[in-house]
Amino acid sequence: MEALNEVIEQGVFDPADFERELTAAPSNFEVGTTVWFENERIRVWEILLRPGERGAFHAHVTNYFWTVVEGSRGLQRFADGTFVVRDYLVGETKYLEHTPETALIHDLENVGETDLRFVTVELLD
Repeated sequence: MEALNEVIEQGVFDPADFERELTAAPSNFEVGTTVWFENERIRVWEILLRPGERGAFHAHVTNYFWTVVEGSRGLQRFADGTFVVRDYLVGETKYLEHTPETALIHDLENVGETDLRFVTVELLD
């Protein structure tokens, strides 16, 4: 499925435009909009962004996976000043491995015309 979701645009942005968020991001572990379930082993998030909405810069410090349940076009900015725009398709799923030492810091903005919704599961142990 990855081949269907080609990068539409990529480039750089000025991190100074998000200085406050980027400073706070290493300790912002709110990776979604709503926690649906949590125990000692997993945390299940919903990420729901309406067109034009944006989730703040945050840090992924655990292994996790996400699945798209409502697709749209998303813009992700990364702490290194790069960005990527791509379409997220229903059913697309991705697994990522991170630790506090290899944290992924990014934001997500819905730049599409329909809701963008993911279910993300953090693996806590």
